Amino acid sequence: MDDMSSPYIPIRTLAQLSGVSAHTLRFYEAEGILKPAARGENGHRRYLPSDIQWLEFVLRLKQTGMPLAEIRQYAALRAEGETTVPARLTMLELHRRRLLCKIDELSICAEALDEKMRVYRAMLARTSAPTDKVEE
Repeated sequence: MDDMSSPYIPIRTLAQLSGVSAHTLRFYEAEGILKPAARGENGHRRYLPSDIQWLEFVLRLKQTGMPLAEIRQYAALRAEGETTVPARLTMLELHRRRLLCKIDELSICAEALDEKMRVYRAMLARTSAPTDKVEE
């Protein structure tokens, strides 16, 4: 059992903290997205707090639509060190431009939905409005 004062985080805990499964964490490691985890005497993976920070960034890239192949490429560049900062910056700039285009597209879609909802609300208002009948 790991010492409670240890800076190491077992895969189970990392999975809970990140919201991804242990299987996904092992997959990311196999794909080179996560660096190989340190191992305890029992052979279990042990992660550092810095691994959590990196995983959070990877998940943010994924959430914003960066393809896994590009995340893998970015991770490989990161592993090479500071000499790859210009290439990594270029990748992030390109991804951000694509993200902003996607935001614009989604905004247009949201406006179309808003217009359709206005039409439906107007239709409902007409059909549910009380009629002004004079009783005889």
